[in-house]
Amino acid sequence: MREWIFKMRGGLWTLIFLIILFTAEKSFSLRKIFTALAFIIFGQVWRCWAVGFIGLYRGENVKAQKLATTGPYALMRNPLYFGNFLIGFGWAVIAGVHAVIIFIVSFYILYNLAIIPHEENFLRSKFGAEYENYCMNIKRFFPVKIKFEDLKGNFDGKILMRSEIHTIISTVIGTLLIILVCYT
Repeated sequence: MREWIFKMRGGLWTLIFLIILFTAEKSFSLRKIFTALAFIIFGQVWRCWAVGFIGLYRGENVKAQKLATTGPYALMRNPLYFGNFLIGFGWAVIAGVHAVIIFIVSFYILYNLAIIPHEENFLRSKFGAEYENYCMNIKRFFPVKIKFEDLKGNFDGKILMRSEIHTIISTVIGTLLIILVCYT
């Protein structure tokens, strides 16, 4: 089941977006928009930073050529999903309180109970003790200790245009759609 959910994660993310869109409340608040935009922009920037530290990440199957442990991966094991959370939470903030609740519950079920455990099993089998040691020192989402020297690494900006451009475009279009639905 987790493997299927992982393969379908893009479509499931779209489904979560559509649920947020269709549960959106009509209201206008510049403060709410600016707060939400801060989450969305920070989430997308965070994702771009994370993408630059991994060689492969798009696709239906879990894959990794090496264990990413620098850059944002020195702070948390799942910076791409943290970025997703910030983007989705921003969308939900624009859409209203019901959307926030639906998003948080959906995100928790989808990512914490299915996608992340599936990836962890793959990484554990591929990298063994190296991954176990990494897990002991770095939490899924919340930094425990920060070693600034570990934030440096081999950032590859070329992967942004190859892989992340789709997410950037989707984030911009999704944000505009939710704003239009809520404020027109």
